[in-house]
Amino acid sequence: MQTTVTFKKIDSSDSLKAYVQKKLGRFDKMLDSPAEAHVVLSVEKIRHIAEITLTCDRLNIHAKEKSENMYSSIDALADKVKAQINKHKEKVKRHMSGDKTSLNDTREFNQVNTDTMVDPVSEIVIEPVDSKPMDVEDAVVELNSGRRAFFAFNNARTEQLNVLYKHNNGKLGLIQPRG
Repeated sequence: MQTTVTFKKIDSSDSLKAYVQKKLGRFDKMLDSPAEAHVVLSVEKIRHIAEITLTCDRLNIHAKEKSENMYSSIDALADKVKAQINKHKEKVKRHMSGDKTSLNDTREFNQVNTDTMVDPVSEIVIEPVDSKPMDVEDAVVELNSGRRAFFAFNNARTEQLNVLYKHNNGKLGLIQPRG
């Protein structure tokens, strides 16, 4: 695994680099193809922040951990990345085995039980939109940098809310209000 360690607002340390290399070296066995990891270690007041962007074939993982000690932040980050890799491998394994019960089994939707009905409003996750205006090109970069399927932003040219999304065929779509 090719690993790049960047230090922000902290002195570079060979021991921290070696510790990161040791923790991420374990993932080589778990990943099927060569991977590239960018690790950023930074300090903000008393918080020690470890952040990783791991890219491997079709797998893109981004994780961030904070604590009062840099080594514990790196440990928590490694645990989080390991869990995400395992989740991805299980998903691929389930898909390749042909176990598509979530798509084929519609009996649970046909049987409505009023005792277990959930208020749909309570399950809404609110995600705030960044109010800083940006160009469409900047929004494309922002969408491609994460694992989201869409990105809502304020268009700098029209001063309106726009939504940029990925089609299934890999192309990008832009939703703009009329007027």
